[in-house]
Amino acid sequence: MTKLEQLLSQYAAYHLDQKNIYTHFIGIPMIVFSIICLTARAGVIISGVELTLALVLLLASCIYYLSLDRIFGLIMLVIYAIAYPFAYKIAQLDTTGWLSLSIGIFVVGWVFQFVGHFYEKKKPAFTDDIIGLAIGPLFVLAEMVFMLGFRKELEQRILEKARKQRAAMDVKTVNI
Repeated sequence: MTKLEQLLSQYAAYHLDQKNIYTHFIGIPMIVFSIICLTARAGVIISGVELTLALVLLLASCIYYLSLDRIFGLIMLVIYAIAYPFAYKIAQLDTTGWLSLSIGIFVVGWVFQFVGHFYEKKKPAFTDDIIGLAIGPLFVLAEMVFMLGFRKELEQRILEKARKQRAAMDVKTVNI
């Protein structure tokens, strides 16, 4: 099992209900976008080019995703390249507008997340492993790719492992 399969199956164990996955299609992008908005305001100018904290975080994320899977990493790079200019525009608003919009998007995104976990009847994955915060966006991308009919073998391996992990989690919960 690859590191990608291990991480996605661990995350998927908390996300087997389709309604939960659908809420994550909305919630996770909103949360990620809000974080980009919040961090796009902090930066330095180096040789006439503004390097923001958001760019550093996005670059680090893409390097991590590329190390796990080239295809998913490249798709995330494209998505982030499209999202960043919009987030940067929000970061240029006056302080009240920037914070209100960024925090509002963040809060609404988390509402979607928790509604999804209500359906799932499981807590979010990051509560057991903080890496879940970095894997969430990759999970949403993978689920979208799977829904479009691509990488079905990978999906099957992840689901098989996730169901086993979920069964073990359920047994552990019952025994406590």
